[in-house]
Amino acid sequence: MSSDGSNANYISMTSNGHETTDGAGTNAKGNGVAGMPSKPVAHSFTHDIVTMEWMKVPSSSFKMLMGPILLWGLWHLCLPDRPNPFSYLLYISHKLPDSSESDPRYAKGYGDLAFLAYYVIVFSFIRQFITIHILRPFAYSQGIRKEGKLDRFAEQGYAVIYYGFFGLTGVYVMSTLPTWWFKTDPIFLEYPQWRLQPQLKLYYLLQLSYWIQQLAILTLRLEKPRKDFQELVYHHLVTLWLIGWSYLINFVYIGNLVFVTMDVSDIFLAFAKCLRYLDYENGSAVAFAVFVCVWTYLRHWLNLVLLYDIWTGFDKMPEWSRVWNPSEGIWMVWWMKWQVIGALGFLQGLNLFWYFYIWRILIRAVFTSNLDDERSDDEDEGEPEANGKKDKAE
Repeated sequence: MSSDGSNANYISMTSNGHETTDGAGTNAKGNGVAGMPSKPVAHSFTHDIVTMEWMKVPSSSFKMLMGPILLWGLWHLCLPDRPNPFSYLLYISHKLPDSSESDPRYAKGYGDLAFLAYYVIVFSFIRQFITIHILRPFAYSQGIRKEGKLDRFAEQGYAVIYYGFFGLTGVYVMSTLPTWWFKTDPIFLEYPQWRLQPQLKLYYLLQLSYWIQQLAILTLRLEKPRKDFQELVYHHLVTLWLIGWSYLINFVYIGNLVFVTMDVSDIFLAFAKCLRYLDYENGSAVAFAVFVCVWTYLRHWLNLVLLYDIWTGFDKMPEWSRVWNPSEGIWMVWWMKWQVIGALGFLQGLNLFWYFYIWRILIRAVFTSNLDDERSDDEDEGEPEANGKKDKAE
């Protein structure tokens, strides 16, 4: 239910230094810059599937995501009058038959699992394509030569893009709900939230698929871990628990609120780090100062308000909704309150852990003008510089 705020903002992950290629002999790590002395070793599409390298190789993930699209198209052409089973992969499903075309509503269902699996692949392709073919070449053109710094700039650049898009999307979704700007009473008074607006269901499932992909990258060590690797794993696990559990028990309004607090705050740190890598010191300092203010308001003030409202809000729920009746979409027995508070409280504890580092960085910057994130490994020390003038096309 949270964004990578606690993680990718501070600790963007980098490639593991193992140079592989796709079946066409392309550098899968993405640092395939023209003139590199090492000769890449070609790997097959099957190898990428078995080893999970497809999560780093855009050409392999592209092949995987194109398969269902082609099958969907063939089914649509050959059997247009029959339900298309591949629609479960590409689109949200389980539209409620009693909802109108002007105000469609959706329920949960097993088709959501197919949607999640497919969009894990989609996010893998988007992330690697952007970092390899757009952000790394841009960073190289701006004078960044160390491989570690190229990786970190690309990761933070992607964070700006992802959190910028989903932060704004989350604010838009909130504007369509009765919880606009963190009004919490509807979370409890309108439980269960099981007749989902299409934009809310799509937003929730895309966030869940993104976090599944992020946890896979982290736990499979597909990229080099940073110093707070353990805290990141905890953060990802709690995030997935909150997203999945809140979706299952029809408690999604609060999920949207927490997403917004996390995603919007993440934009500014990632942007500040990008400016830092580009040696725009003054711009980085201003962006970091804005980040501290936004983080304090969203990650701490509003999250603490949410925790307090959860503490008191369960008493506002109608008596008929405080029972265990999954067939009617109702799950809110008394202990659910503590399950929600415990998970969000743990997440807030991680936020406080990172908040400590934020202030250490800020205080150090005031006295030494050094905005380096001490939690990042010095990966570029002793590394060779990337050669050539542009990235190879994959």
